[in-house]
Amino acid sequence: AGAWGSGKTSLIHAAVQGTFPSACEPTLPLQRIPADKLPDNVAAVLVDTAWSLSQEGRQKCISSCLAAHAVVLTYAVDSPQSLLDLKTGLLPALRAAKVAAPVVLVGCKQDTIQPPPEGDEEPKEVKPGMAPVSLERDVVPLMKEFREIETWLECSAKSLAQVQEVVYYAQKAVLHPTLPLFDTHSQQLRPKCVAALRRIFRLSDKDNDGVLNDQELNDFQVACFQTPLQPEELAGVRTMVASKLASGVDNNGNLTLTGFLFLHAMFIERGRMETTWAVLRQFGYGNDLHLRADLLPYFLNGHADQ
Repeated sequence: AGAWGSGKTSLIHAAVQGTFPSACEPTLPLQRIPADKLPDNVAAVLVDTAWSLSQEGRQKCISSCLAAHAVVLTYAVDSPQSLLDLKTGLLPALRAAKVAAPVVLVGCKQDTIQPPPEGDEEPKEVKPGMAPVSLERDVVPLMKEFREIETWLECSAKSLAQVQEVVYYAQKAVLHPTLPLFDTHSQQLRPKCVAALRRIFRLSDKDNDGVLNDQELNDFQVACFQTPLQPEELAGVRTMVASKLASGVDNNGNLTLTGFLFLHAMFIERGRMETTWAVLRQFGYGNDLHLRADLLPYFLNGHADQ
């Protein structure tokens, strides 16, 4: 979704067809990308909708977003006004309508922004309103104001730069969401995520000594990812954690709970949410960070106060 002229329809065409359209319709019918064309082997259905000036058009746009698993909002990188339109129009409307889907913010028409000539370090004077959208000046404050925005990237349908990444990050926001795990404002793991990871740590601590030794860490790795860590990889994990957080390992180099939580926070901060989700799902957690019902037969059959 996005304002007219932001590049959303060309982006959809480029993602599905792999080419830049010579002529583009205002909006496209439903477009599908088969599972075998995408990294997570999950098919995607792309719905083209625009934020309209008419009440009917706006309602149609909101209805499409309410039905979506993820919402990609587009603006043109050469048009600060198009980003402002999202800030004052579509984003508040999505919030008011309680759209729960994660939002991916995408700057289109990246090819229209020319890098400064080599050796030209002095910024050119630009007329008011003519400067391209700036990450620090425009995008970061917007993402702080609207926490429902999971991630941001720029692309070019014309050059096909990062077009497939847009679809990938939209799917990633659904399959491996950040919001249940991590508070981007405080830059900390959320309490329910901490509770789940603490339980996983204790289950993995077979000898109940409060730390994970090399064997326990390797057993955990195999259980979650089906691949053992080599001795040098184990040493690398310990060294990295110790260099960042002294309390992350004990005097014998074993991984502490603090270090275990630190590792997952680092994965998420680096955009590797799928790693933490793989661990959580292996140990029976759903997207709401509750244990699956089939793992709790006793409690399901218990009394109301249990």
